[in-house]
Amino acid sequence: MKKMDRNQMAARVARDIPEGAYVNLGIGLPTLVANHIPAGREVILHSENGVLGIGPRPAKGAEDYDLINAGKEPVTLLAGGAFFHHADSFGMIRGRHLDFCVLGAFQVSVSGDIANWHTGAPDAIPAVGGAMDLAVGAKKVLVMMEHLTKEGTSKIVERCSYPLTGAACVNRIYTDLAVIDVRADGLHVIDMAEGLEFDELQKLTGVPLHYRETAKA
Repeated sequence: MKKMDRNQMAARVARDIPEGAYVNLGIGLPTLVANHIPAGREVILHSENGVLGIGPRPAKGAEDYDLINAGKEPVTLLAGGAFFHHADSFGMIRGRHLDFCVLGAFQVSVSGDIANWHTGAPDAIPAVGGAMDLAVGAKKVLVMMEHLTKEGTSKIVERCSYPLTGAACVNRIYTDLAVIDVRADGLHVIDMAEGLEFDELQKLTGVPLHYRETAKA
């Protein structure tokens, strides 16, 4: 089994984002999606600090630290892009003007709950940011995360043990092992990493998964 690396994960997410979509990329791993939007496809990327029309990451040495995303990372701005007050940016989110958001997560439950702002550890720094608004404001919520923790336990769980960001809001999960849809009847495997067998994925995940070979994307 060969896990997907972070850029392969980002490219897999980008592949599923349709022409003309307005998309928020969450802090951390999801920001890599900006580098992998297919050539010729117009996707309008949003950041909650007040940027619309984000392009790929700037080349090393070409960074402009007056133009950053919500994670304080330098970004580029495509032709037609704009930056504006963060209150207007949150108005876009709360007004449900975003087609997708891509969020990182500590845990996702079988019912689509997401926990991504606090682990509950005594030394952890809570950092909810705009995630709660995005979880309920975006029309579809995509999660991009590693499948397993550093200890080897699944981040896809029966019930989240960390404080929730949003309840029953996740539509699809992208990990370094698989792409999984969250549906009313459970979790459906859409795609798997090269060389990974379903039985092994099921064992690693630990919660019931559905899979049909004909459904592989």
